[in-house]
Amino acid sequence: MSEAIGEMILPGTYIEVRAEGLIGVGGISTGNIGIVGTASKGPVGEVRILGSYSEALDLFGSYDRFSPTGTPLTLTRALEQVFKGGGSTVYAVRIASGSPGTMQWSVKGDGPGTPELFKVSAASPGSWANAMKVTLVDTTLTAELGRLKESFTGATAADMVSEIKAGSRLITAADPADADKAKPVKSVAVVSAGAGSDGANVTTTEAKAGLDLLATQTVNIVTVAGMDAKTVGATLLAHLEATENDGRERIAVVGASSDDVAKIGTDDANALSNPRVILVAPGILSDDAARTEANKQVKLPAAYSAALLTGRLSTLAPHISLTNKDVAADGLTDEYTRAEQKQLLNNRVLVLQKNLGIRVLKGITTDTGAFRQISVRRIVDYAKAGVRIGSNPYIGRLNNSRVRAALKATLDGFLSGMVLDEMLIGYQLDVTATRSEEINGIALVTMTLQPTFSIDFVKVIMTLS
Repeated sequence: MSEAIGEMILPGTYIEVRAEGLIGVGGISTGNIGIVGTASKGPVGEVRILGSYSEALDLFGSYDRFSPTGTPLTLTRALEQVFKGGGSTVYAVRIASGSPGTMQWSVKGDGPGTPELFKVSAASPGSWANAMKVTLVDTTLTAELGRLKESFTGATAADMVSEIKAGSRLITAADPADADKAKPVKSVAVVSAGAGSDGANVTTTEAKAGLDLLATQTVNIVTVAGMDAKTVGATLLAHLEATENDGRERIAVVGASSDDVAKIGTDDANALSNPRVILVAPGILSDDAARTEANKQVKLPAAYSAALLTGRLSTLAPHISLTNKDVAADGLTDEYTRAEQKQLLNNRVLVLQKNLGIRVLKGITTDTGAFRQISVRRIVDYAKAGVRIGSNPYIGRLNNSRVRAALKATLDGFLSGMVLDEMLIGYQLDVTATRSEEINGIALVTMTLQPTFSIDFVKVIMTLS
């Protein structure tokens, strides 16, 4: 039960303003992307928000030369496809197997045995810094990597470390021992003390850890870089179940494990049946920036088709279908016949086809039930998010018929807006509570939604408390 105390304007006169009639539904995100993968640079196990591919390169470094038989780095390559597809807000997590190594250098002073004054390390673990050069001339320490060059001047070990910590993007330095802080850095040597490694050989254990970090983020579409449905399908299903239970619904996009139609049916489609999972085939052709030869084009597996489609889906409003939408692929690794396309569609696979460019044949999820269209699932998620946002200011207020009527008016305004935006062609809404529920601060919101271009009626019951 809430208590409202009015403000006394005139002696003996109190005015109480009830704000329920002013409550509305604010903005709802629909295109935020979550992705996890391996990289040569950047923090491991941290969520970072990116707005462009250049930011991705700066934070996670360039990808290595692609090899279908090795363990190439996946995150930056997948982000290239995400932003190529139109992604604009990406929550990215670098994952790694074990503890990736960090390139280090030892700054040693004069004297017997040339004792170490302090240690310099690359700013983040990974192979990105293995080509970096760290030199010391007089009292100036210089770090060089390609066209990047940083210089730091300090008369003593403590001064030098302080300068590096304050102004470097390439390196960091450990505090010297108390006995070494005042020692001069002039005429000392810098010696390489260890190389960086990437930990690229990840498993579903690391993928799950990365997805867990995204569970609490405002993410609408999620994918795992470089991993196919056969490998990471079960992990994604568990993630989707957990986030839906927490009221953070999202859709996952995953690539098929091969281009073979029969294998897709047996290995991938049979293991996935979920209205929140999109299974994509075939793979795509793309230029490999790590190659130096004239022909840079490589065949990327469908996991990268999933990244490209993730970016494309993020550009569309919830009620806009992916069917026949173009995607920015250079080509496909396989061009299916009409019979093969039909077989894949019957297995609930989203197929890319060559037709005036590269296009989506039909925008469907892997669901075997009534809500196979991607747009229907996104519309329902949008409505649920709006109800949560609109209902939140009412929690803690009086749970009586007047306040519930105001809550219904707020939600009516939101759902009417969805009708005007052509997400819905109709809906029914009730906000109810029994006497026992009133006492316990519980209200039931029951919606029956009719999404646009769908014969489906979706009934949603939400308990607010």
